[in-house]
Amino acid sequence: MWTIINGFKRSWVWFLLLLLLSLCLVLFFYMPPTTPFPWTSGCPPPPYTQGSATIISRRTPRPCSCNGTILKDFFKKDSGLVRRRLEEYRKHKVRTSSSLDLVLVAPANCPLQYPIQGFTAVPLQSTPIPGLGVFAPQMDKYKVSLQVSRGVLSVKPLGRDGLVQGDGSAQVNISARSAAQLNAILGRVHYTSTLYRVRTGDLVHFVFEKHNATFPIVIQQTPVPILYDPGEDINSQVTITTKTFLRYFELNAMISSVRQYYKAIKIIIADDSFNPVKVNGSGIEQYLMPPGQGWFAGRTLAVSQVTTKYLLWVDDDFFFTKKTKIEQLVEVMESMPELDMVSAAVGDDSFNYRLAYEEGEEQEGGCLRRFRGHYQETVPGFPQCHLSNVVINFFLARTASMRKVVFDPRLKRAGHSQFYVDAVGKLLIASCNHISVGHQRKRPGNAKYNSFRMHSEKKNEMLFFFKNHFSCIHL
Repeated sequence: MWTIINGFKRSWVWFLLLLLLSLCLVLFFYMPPTTPFPWTSGCPPPPYTQGSATIISRRTPRPCSCNGTILKDFFKKDSGLVRRRLEEYRKHKVRTSSSLDLVLVAPANCPLQYPIQGFTAVPLQSTPIPGLGVFAPQMDKYKVSLQVSRGVLSVKPLGRDGLVQGDGSAQVNISARSAAQLNAILGRVHYTSTLYRVRTGDLVHFVFEKHNATFPIVIQQTPVPILYDPGEDINSQVTITTKTFLRYFELNAMISSVRQYYKAIKIIIADDSFNPVKVNGSGIEQYLMPPGQGWFAGRTLAVSQVTTKYLLWVDDDFFFTKKTKIEQLVEVMESMPELDMVSAAVGDDSFNYRLAYEEGEEQEGGCLRRFRGHYQETVPGFPQCHLSNVVINFFLARTASMRKVVFDPRLKRAGHSQFYVDAVGKLLIASCNHISVGHQRKRPGNAKYNSFRMHSEKKNEMLFFFKNHFSCIHL
């Protein structure tokens, strides 16, 4: 009797074990492909029967508005100007656009591994593509293809097994008997651009089975660095630059105040006065210009003659005080290498604005808006210094950075904001309120200078409309 009972119990145990095993097999083979296995972190289960491909799109420009001046109203009767503006903007987009501007949305390409950022190839030079790989279930044979449009692909060393087809062309096909063999070949794939450009891009289409991944290659000529020896003191780090016109009294007063605190620092003067007067003193370079060329032309001349790492821009009617600490401005710049310019206060005024730019449509143009005040972000370690876009005319700047944004010589009398508009997206600017310079009182009796100072500047609308391709500005 007990033998029969024990045999019955054992048969039920075996029955339960077989039932559990059957359940596991059913779950393994019939689980929906969209249900992730816990060990695959959301990847579809093998054998990757669902295909996938990178979604490639280009950002579509949208019209913009700024509730400000509509610039085309000034030029709607000049059809030739409007036509030339559109043609030049299209050429600008060709010059500045590349495949690197495309939007690439990668799907869940679990079997494929490829670089998604940081792969840069020097033009015309063979460069190995890092990180290529296929991680898929065991198969009888593996086949992948890679295709580019602005270069060629090659496997180095090639090998003699005939597993690579199209070596040295825009498309290579690779076959292998195992994943390890395939990945060994992928690790030797090189890219060589067939075009010489300073900076552009290419797209690699990486195909395996039903999976098609696309990733970018940055094609860039490595730029040569331009370094300035800072020397041992402030005199070898900074040059003071200024522009003067019919204001020698104010200019000499400014120079005298500088020499009270900085005896040997170089001062560069751009002078477009009608009857120039020699400015005497050691460490002074006075560059005479044709008369009345204007403020921005003079600024460009002064900046072009600087040989130090930094330049300090000072208007000719400022004066230095004990609060004018150039060393502290240098300290701010040195603490944040990304900074291109840092301004200080003129008296109690620090003059901060933010600029917001939208590219807009090709035909109409972009929009620019100005907002009072600086950004909330500060320079690390300097809570008195905030990032900004438009600052006052007393600033320390990296000489190399200032040469990226030219002072437009067409602006002769009024054009403070124009420089900062041209600098949007090019210069990182900050403003500090713990350093200041004085501003001389206006001196009566200089009627000739005042007649030029009060002269209206009517070229801004043309520059904003054509040069900057704005449709609307709110400044």
